[in-house]
Parts: sequence; structure tokens; C-alpha cells
Amino acid sequence: MNDNNMLVMLATEGTYPYHQGGVSTWCDILVNRLEQVDFVVYSIMMNPFVTQKFKLPERASLYGVPLWGTEEPSEHLKTPFADVYAQKLRTGEKEIREHFLPLLRALLSELTAEIKDPYRLADTLVGLYRYFERYEYKATFKHELVWNSYKAMMLAIAADKSTGFSQPDIHGLIQSLGWVYRFFTIVNTPVPRAHVAHSSAAAFCGIPCVLAKKIYDTPYLLTEHGIYLREQYLSLSGRGYSTFLTKFLIRMIQSITSLNYAFADQVSPVCLYNTRWESELGISKRRIEVIYNGIDTRVFKPDASGRRERSGVTIAMIARIDPIKDIKTFLRAARIVLDKQPDATFIVYGSVSVPAYYEECVKLKEELRLGGAFVFAGHATQMAAAYNSGDVIVLSSISEAFPYSVVEAMMTGKPVVATDVGGISEALGETGRLVEPRNPQALAEAILAYADNPGLRAEAGRDGRERALSYFTLSRVLELHMKSYIKLAARAAERIPPIARKPRRDTARRQGAEEPEKEPSQALKISGNSRDQAAQDVHVTGVWADAREVADARGELARRQRSAIEQGLSHAARGEYEAAAAALRDAVAMDPDAPSVPYILAELASAYNALGRHDEAMAELLRSELCANLRAKRRMG
Repeated sequence: MNDNNMLVMLATEGTYPYHQGGVSTWCDILVNRLEQVDFVVYSIMMNPFVTQKFKLPERASLYGVPLWGTEEPSEHLKTPFADVYAQKLRTGEKEIREHFLPLLRALLSELTAEIKDPYRLADTLVGLYRYFERYEYKATFKHELVWNSYKAMMLAIAADKSTGFSQPDIHGLIQSLGWVYRFFTIVNTPVPRAHVAHSSAAAFCGIPCVLAKKIYDTPYLLTEHGIYLREQYLSLSGRGYSTFLTKFLIRMIQSITSLNYAFADQVSPVCLYNTRWESELGISKRRIEVIYNGIDTRVFKPDASGRRERSGVTIAMIARIDPIKDIKTFLRAARIVLDKQPDATFIVYGSVSVPAYYEECVKLKEELRLGGAFVFAGHATQMAAAYNSGDVIVLSSISEAFPYSVVEAMMTGKPVVATDVGGISEALGETGRLVEPRNPQALAEAILAYADNPGLRAEAGRDGRERALSYFTLSRVLELHMKSYIKLAARAAERIPPIARKPRRDTARRQGAEEPEKEPSQALKISGNSRDQAAQDVHVTGVWADAREVADARGELARRQRSAIEQGLSHAARGEYEAAAAALRDAVAMDPDAPSVPYILAELASAYNALGRHDEAMAELLRSELCANLRAKRRMG
């Protein structure tokens, strides 16, 4: 460690330094290339048996926090055995009843609440953190008093029909308490002091950053590579949980996302496209600062030696074999191109993520009589060589965020033809060709425009590389992160206390707890929370005391819409896609102008896609894009 360096706590979850992937690569770049910064990597991992994939430099240290795979929650800590033993001796029924159970009630109240209050949740987490500094984690949670109290609390919550919870069975109670025990073991781990806390996702890895801010007044930077809340919703579809467990997990994830969004001093998505979701979820624009991912110019560069000698053009795609990448449209476009340019070659570099879909693609290839002109080349270990093997790079996805493949192709000087979805246009600018998704004719015509004109290919390739060098280099990424660290650290001592708020009237909450200060605009708006928006508008005019009353006119509608969304997501999580689609359609119909409509339409598209109703899925995705763009234009003036 260098005493003159800034110290940053970098919190990760299921990624760096134990797993490969884009987020881990991004972390490794920061940790190794920012030589003016010492890092404490606070890594939340699934179990303690994973192998470390990335070597940390000497100026970096590592906190590994396993959520599963340990018998004792203190195994990953450096706490001496004598201290842990003393904690156990202090942890008795009296201490649990007086100190822990009030905190547990407050935690469950927030985790199961429909409308989130991240400031109360933060206070509760600080209380738990302080409790476990003195008392032992396992001895507390495994005490019979805790099980009996937890069961009574959850049954009471489920009995209240307004909460939307169904009655849990014994398995649901045990599983949900197990999640609380495992996920919140984070509060049993010391949080190091640092100049800046930096989380790589709006996930559980943000908890130590929030604790650092609450306890040490450490400024908090949040990076979002994807929208964690949406990703978790989508992943629920394959888990097969009961209605109770699905709702419990959804509400818990909402609580954690809300917590991160409320306390982050700066939110830095990796693309402008993500800011639409973040704005809808309650983050004010003044706290959002996009920092694009960067490409290593030493690796991704033009290289004519990567191209094989052949007479015709080669059209390459670097993408996994997955329905979301819509390889079938690429196959159909290839047939159209080959009818006009028989010497053309098509190559897909990418591993098979959905075997059944791959088989469908192979069958379609045979039906289209593409033969050896279309090749599934598998995963490419030398990515730059894969790009350089093509004359034109294509991406035919029906949905994307901000794909690396487009920027990497630009950096290698290749013209790009891609579907106009997600953040692709943001990356490509005016340097390539965009077509509507699921349109083989349009895709083929765009490919032919480059295939027939070598001069145009060269010009587009040069323009794309110049754009990539201007916006998407590692040096720019490092510069912007260093500036963010310095800015946040410098402002830490200059903060002005926020406007005090009126205590929330909630008899189910702990009474007498210190009420934190917040701006109402930071409340999480999961599904068009017009109630909170109205409260914000009144707050701006200085009449916050009456804001909730003014907003009540729309509060019931917003509540019903949230309930319909959760119902739809619960059905989707159990594979009941027809019921999911019906509930999501109802949610849109309740308030077509709600801020959450683009999100609901995207989830409706996912349900249709699972049902095999691909045209309807495409229509809903397009509606989602259109609604989001219209809302963005309204906000801009």
C-alpha cells in the first residue's frame, strides 16, 4: 500500500476476482491500471471454494465474503477464536429479545413492503452491523426464539391481504429465513475505511458501500453494467419457486436496489441507454454520469493478416447462439445475399448457450441450402482475429444493452451492420448501418451495400475506428473513473445536510427510531409510482408536509399497477407465461402513461417470447422502445 495513494473499496458480487467475464475484466482494468489508487476488493462470492482467476497487484487487498458453503459465518473473518467464543457466550435469549428481534422486525417490514423506504432499511442494517460487532451471528439466527418470532411475523404479514403475500408453507418459511441468514451475512463482515466506496452493481455488494457511507461518511460511486433489478426479474423464470417465495425474493431485490439508488452519490451506467431505466426507478439526472466501457486498443486493431485469402466477401458475427441474438434472421439474410453474391461467406463465432435453438438454426441452414457458405465456428479464443477475419461485422439481436461486439468491431476498423435495438445506435453513431430487427430483407440489403462497395467498407471502417478511439478507449475509462474518485473524495467534507423530511406514518414500523433525512425524489419508483412523483412536485414548491395527501389521488392506481406487475412476474417465475402476459397487459391498461410502461412492455415481450409468439414479442419490444423514447423527449423539453 502507498500512503500517498487514494484508497477505494471496490465491492463486487459473483464476479471479480473469482470469475471471468466482462464485469471482472472491467474491475481488473481499474485495479491494475489506476496506479494512483490502492484498492480494497470486497468480493461477495457464492461459496469459499471458487478459484481466484485474477491476480491482484501488491497495492490491493481482498475481502472474500462467501454467502454459502460455510458452517460458521465467521470462517471468512480474521476474528480470533477467543473473540468469537466470547461473542457466543454473550448471545443469550435476553440479548436476542431486547436487541435483535426489534431489528429483525424492522428488516422484514422493509423487505416485504410494497413501497420501499431505503433510509429506514439503511438504519436497520447499521443497527444489525453494530449488533453483530458484539453478538455472534449463528448463535443469534439459530436460536429457537428467532425462528418462532420469524414465523409469527411472516404469517402475520401474509394474513394482511393488503401486503399481497400468500400464506407460506413450512418450506417457504424455512427457505425465506435461509435467504435472510445467507444474504445478510454481509453485515457480519467488517467494512473497511476508504476515501471512496465503489460498487459494481446495484446489488447486495452495495450494502458495504451504504454501511461505509452511514458509518464513516464515505462517498459512494455505483456502476451499472446492466440493470440489476430487471436481470433478477428475468432470472426468476427458471427457478420454480412458490408464489410466496417468488414475491419474497422480488420484494427483497427491490429493497436492495432501492437502497443502492438512494445512497449512491454518483451513478455511472456504462451506456446512456441504461439511464432510461435508472431515471424511471427514481434516480435524479444530476447524480447520473455515464462512463462507457473501454476497449484495449493494443488488442483490438486493424490487422489484414487475420483475413484468409478468398475471392468473395466474408460477413462475420461474434455472438452466442441464443434466441435473443436472432441467428435465424441472419441465416435468412445470408440466403438473400448469396443469391446475388455466390462467393460470399458467413461465419458465426460464438458458443451455444441454448442447444435447442442451435438445432433449429442448423435445420434452417439446411432448409435454406446454405451449405459451406454458412459456418458455425464455435467460441473464438482470439477475439481480435475473429473480427479481422471478416469484411463486414453483423449483429442481428432483437434486444441489447450496450454490446461490446459492436465497439470491438469498430475498433478493428470493420464496417458494422446491426439491428436498431438497445444502445447499439449509441455506440455506432453515424458510422455503420442500422436496420429494424427481424427483417432479413433489410439486413441483407445493408450487408450488400458494403459487400458491393470496397471503398464504402473502408470509409465506414475508418469512421467507426475514429469514433471508438474518441469514446471507447481504456485511457478514457481510467481518466473518467479517476476524476470521479477525486471529485467524490473532495466533496465528502463539503456536503450540505439534505432537507429534513416529515416522518412516514407507518404504525408497523419501529417507533422512536431516529428518522434519516432524504429527498423524496430518491424513492424507488418500481412501477410508475405517480404518488411519489406528485410528492416530489409538491416538495419542490416547499410544501412537503402535505405531499403524500396530494398524491393519494393516484396512489391507489399506482398500488394496483404494482400489484399487477408483481403478479405477472410471479406467474412468469413459475413458467405460467399465459397468465403472466395477461397480468402484464392489465398493468399497462391501468395507466398507459405511467413511467414504468416501457419496462412492463419489455417483460410482456419476454412472456410472449417464452410462449413462442415471436411476432407479438417483437411488437411489444418495439412499443417499449417507442414509449421510452417518447418519455425521454418529453423530459428534454
